Amino acid sequence: MLKNRLPQNKTKLIKTSLLFVGLTVGILTILLSPPADLSPAGMDALGIAIICVTLWVLAPIPLAATSLIAMVLLSAMKILDSETVFAFFGNSAVFFLLGVFILAGAMIHTGLSKRLSLFFLSKFDKSPRAVLFGILFTSSFLSFFMPSHAVAAMMFPVILEVAQSLELKKGASPFATGMFVSLAWGSVIGGTATFLGGARAPLAVEFLKTTFQKEISFTSWALSAAPISIVLTFVAFFIITSFFKPEINDVGRARILLQQELVRIGKISKNELKIGLLVLITVLFWIFGGNEIGLAVISLAAAVMVFVLDIAEWLEVSDYVNWGVIVMYGGAIALGKALSQTHAIDWLARQLINSATISPFLLILLLAVLTKVITELISNAAAVVVLIPFSFGFVSTMNIAPEILVLAITIPAGLAFCLPIGTPPNAIAFSSGYFSVKNILKPALLLSFVSLVIFLLFVKFYLPLIM
Repeated sequence: MLKNRLPQNKTKLIKTSLLFVGLTVGILTILLSPPADLSPAGMDALGIAIICVTLWVLAPIPLAATSLIAMVLLSAMKILDSETVFAFFGNSAVFFLLGVFILAGAMIHTGLSKRLSLFFLSKFDKSPRAVLFGILFTSSFLSFFMPSHAVAAMMFPVILEVAQSLELKKGASPFATGMFVSLAWGSVIGGTATFLGGARAPLAVEFLKTTFQKEISFTSWALSAAPISIVLTFVAFFIITSFFKPEINDVGRARILLQQELVRIGKISKNELKIGLLVLITVLFWIFGGNEIGLAVISLAAAVMVFVLDIAEWLEVSDYVNWGVIVMYGGAIALGKALSQTHAIDWLARQLINSATISPFLLILLLAVLTKVITELISNAAAVVVLIPFSFGFVSTMNIAPEILVLAITIPAGLAFCLPIGTPPNAIAFSSGYFSVKNILKPALLLSFVSLVIFLLFVKFYLPLIM
């Protein structure tokens, strides 16, 4: 008991010490006189950024609360006027996500998302390897169109029932480990493919729009990221089946369970058909009308139609709206704007990296590696908040397109495979109790390395063809 408590106490002490150091450095940065080539407002913005980054990384308070601190300090210290700061709560990324959360909530509430997951899983129930691929493919595919954490949470009970029906032992079943790892990794991989898989991409694109008045369309993002997700899905399957070889040959009971579940939920309902058609039409509008109409406008219009068509009531879908993410975005984008407007981020980039000594591709490599390390340790949304504004400091000095920097950080930020704290799908799979971090560390590290190599190959050879 004492042995278990000591590491926890040590970790808490380290975290507290880092928190004290980060906050102290941030406060001192605000109090000290700025260097000759940095304005006082820029110095203050850097100090606020250091404080907020410390709080985002160590998370002693919710991420959304840290964003509120940023908004208070930016207004109180007159770095940005209050109206400008508070206006960032109304940025298009916030309303795009609000619509996406409502659509996803309606899919879950009507049962369409569960029906789809059962349908796809039932097509891959002939052997243990087929089951693993079915879970991986289904979670990856659905995360193209729904938030990845919602996909993992939705499919988790089904996978848990399959494991229990096959009487797989916790901590001693490679097949069970493979199933839950397939759920986590599939959701993570698919979640990077489009704007719909997670909050990172809309946030990063909003940073781009606010700072450079440039945009990446829904279609352009999908063309850039979806091929990487497709390749990684097959790579992940090879790694999972290599490390977690099923100890059973017959999955007949799992097949029966899936068939029973499909029978139990009955025929598809009118509301399922309505939300399915609504989502399809919305995606088509995002693809073909996103630039002209606006992604957020389409998203909100679709959300309104959920209620106009009587698919669901507000209280039935509001629980699926991640209000914390929405609040966090307002403060994060305001802070990014302050760092850009005061040129503080340009100054910081010049101090940290001599752009004369590295090539643009090497910079992308460094940023991608840094992102991959950070995203395993903190929220991937927080990783984007920290690194996107920093990367923009190299746009003018290295003559590199900011769109490339957005992709170089946001895609790797979504590919956390090792630890439960890296992303919600990992935490959800880990909560099953069928495996430990130690069980999956080697294959997870291998997939992390391979995913980084594949991403860099796409940056080098594929992105120049489409951008």
